[in-house]
Amino acid sequence: MKILITGATGQLGQDCVKECKARGHEVHGVSSELFPLSDENVMRAVIEATQPDAILHAAAYTAVDKAEEEPALCRTVNAAGTEILARLAHAQGAKLLYISTDYVFPGTGDTPYETDAPTAPLGVYGASKLAGEEAVQEHLEKYFIVRISWVFGLHGKNFVKTMLDLARTHKSLSIVGDQIGSPTYTRDLAPLLADILESEKYGIYHATNEGFCSWAKFAAEIFRQAGAAVNVTSIPSHMYPTKAVRPKNSRLSKKSLDDAGFHRLPSWEDAVGRFLTELKEMEP
Repeated sequence: MKILITGATGQLGQDCVKECKARGHEVHGVSSELFPLSDENVMRAVIEATQPDAILHAAAYTAVDKAEEEPALCRTVNAAGTEILARLAHAQGAKLLYISTDYVFPGTGDTPYETDAPTAPLGVYGASKLAGEEAVQEHLEKYFIVRISWVFGLHGKNFVKTMLDLARTHKSLSIVGDQIGSPTYTRDLAPLLADILESEKYGIYHATNEGFCSWAKFAAEIFRQAGAAVNVTSIPSHMYPTKAVRPKNSRLSKKSLDDAGFHRLPSWEDAVGRFLTELKEMEP
């Protein structure tokens, strides 16, 4: 299968490129420089040149707080750019896997969101990703929408790396404890995305590592497994104000994976341990 992967230099995109190549697929990974989501002519030229059977759309504007300051750019990439890609995929006859987010939900309640739960984004980023979902559904029949949350990987910046950096200079940290979700390790997610893309089980999925935690609990587990003596104090969201409002409930139900016969990912605690080991192995 010929697969075009957008966002190929990002932390998820790099692992997806590696996984799909390992499975023997012909992979064309493109970055925003080679595949600007604001330029339909360039996008069309790349698709006509590569003739993909499938597109894994991992590229996105993900600066959640900055999106509140530059909403037009965020929407151009996540909404308009995804609509262009959906139309081009339809013309090519390619199936499309679109990476979405827990931010499409309002974050109320304390039970996991099912894939068909009512959406109500709290900010610009979530709204732009939801608009991307709607564009995919409008223009395609052969689509997968995969919502993920709290992503971390070996490549690029993420919460785990930030905590490890802070552990070098801090003995105590105050971290938000009333936002609950699931960390997602890209090395675990990439094989699942490849499984989904290789199938014809179209629809919406939720994919994160198993288990739920707060950011404070996430941080404490990182420090515990890293052997870092850092005391974590759990604080409410209002004590750590941000430009974009974060959903307090980011729990996502995996029933969609079960129903389609896809495997669930390992626990987030297990994922943290493997990440730390693999990160250490990458050190010079």
